This record gives sequence, structure tokens and C-alpha cells, in this order.
Amino acid sequence: MVASCLNYTRASEKLFMSQPAVSKQVKLLEEEVGVSLFEKVGKKIFLTDAGVDMQNYAESILGLVAEAKNHFAEMKGGHKGRLKVAVASTASSFAIEMLGNFRNLYPEVDFDIEVANRQALLSKVDKNLVDLVIMGQPPEKSHYSIEPFMKNPLVFIAQPKHPLVGKTVSVKELIKEPFVAREESSGTRQAMESFFRGQEDNLQIGMLFNSNDSIKSAVNSGFGLSLVSIHTIQVELEHASLAVLQVEGTPIERYWYLVHLQEKRLSPVAEAFRKFILDETALSI
Repeated sequence: MVASCLNYTRASEKLFMSQPAVSKQVKLLEEEVGVSLFEKVGKKIFLTDAGVDMQNYAESILGLVAEAKNHFAEMKGGHKGRLKVAVASTASSFAIEMLGNFRNLYPEVDFDIEVANRQALLSKVDKNLVDLVIMGQPPEKSHYSIEPFMKNPLVFIAQPKHPLVGKTVSVKELIKEPFVAREESSGTRQAMESFFRGQEDNLQIGMLFNSNDSIKSAVNSGFGLSLVSIHTIQVELEHASLAVLQVEGTPIERYWYLVHLQEKRLSPVAEAFRKFILDETALSI
């Protein structure tokens, strides 16, 4: 909790403990491992490198404890427990709706939901901090279980009054335009560079963002075109605040994926959610 808050007072309040008690526990832990976990700079505290490692180990341990609880809940019968799901920011709108539908079926399930970029999602999977991840660009390594469950068309978008709106646009015409784009580790960014393969050096990327909302605002404000998942712009299309360009060779057909470590034993709740997603979207593949 101290690592999360980076403040002893706030941590003690959340733990319903006194601040001296919290400080004492941290000091005892530092004595046990033989290294400093925090350092103080001015009035602020920061994690040392050892502190970051300890936080990662602690989160993994707590994840295993939760996994054990879910396992024994399964032995007792019934779908109770905690479901930890991490979702790509591009999938957050429909994924949260799916989680809501699942909760209607299993109201006694508790949820931990995190929205993050692709790199952070894979880190959480590797550290066993989540049960399942929903993402658009799956990892290539073999130690993951990867299941496609729904189509994820990618389209080029523009300001509604952009001169290319309503026309059939060639790739040569498109690449002359300025773009706003996601960060390089993003699956959508990789898809865009793949689409322009051979001409990617000609891409005019003026602005980079790590969120879809920022991308949409920049496009709407006239800073350039962008490539996005069709699922992220439904509201904007309804309100005509963004337009989809009719570009040759698009939409780019991709999929949404459920990902988890192959060796991970899914809890009954996580397995129920996995089956729920695959069943609900069986006709979308």
C-alpha cells in the first residue's frame, strides 16, 4: 500500500492502521531483505529499484493467494470470487459492456478491471497479475494461450469536412496526408505501418498519443488523419463528429483476442468469463 500511495499517511489511512505501525512494518521488511525499499527526496518518498522488485513480487504473491481462494471456492461449488481482467484501451468500450453482461449472470463475482496499452498488458500477463487480457495485437511468443473471439476492423478517420470524405481514396493519396498516431508499441500503430509497408518512410506523423480519446480529439480538431478500431468511434459516428474514409484495401481485418499464460490454471470465474466471451461472440468470427 505504501508503494501504491508513495505516502505513509495515505497508506495508513487505507489500511486503518497508525502511521508509526506502517512505518515499523516497512522498516522490518527492509531489515529482513537487507536493502532499502524506499528513498526520501525532500518531503516525498520514492521506490528504489529493489522496492520496485519487491512490489512486483508482492503483487504476484497476492495474485496467487487470490487464485488459491478461487480454487477452493470452486471445490465448494458456485461461481464466486474475483475476476482480474486487463483490457487494451482500444477495446475498453465494448469490453466493459461485456463484463457488465457477465456480472448480470454472476452478481457475486468481484471485478478488478485495468485499461492499459499493449506493452503494459503483456507485462501484467507475464507477472501473473491478471487472469485474462483482451487485446487487438496478440503476442508472438509461444507461452501464451491466444483465442480470437471477434472481428476488429480498422478504418481511417478524418474530420467530417475533410476533402477526402465521400471519395474513394488510394494509398498514394492517403500517404500525402498528415497523421496523428498511437505510440510505437501500440498494435494499431503496427497495423498502420504494415498497411503502408514500403512507403512507411513517407508517413507524416505529426502527433503521437497513448489514448484513443486524444487521437479522436486531434482528428476532429483537424490535426490529421488516423487509423482506429471501428469499435472505438461508434458514438462519434452517431453524432457525425468523425467520418470514415473509403480507402482502397480497408477496412483492415483484424481480431480481438483473449490472452493468458498457457501454464496458468484459470479460476472457475475466469473460465466462466472466457466461455461467456467465446459463446457471446461465436457468430462474429
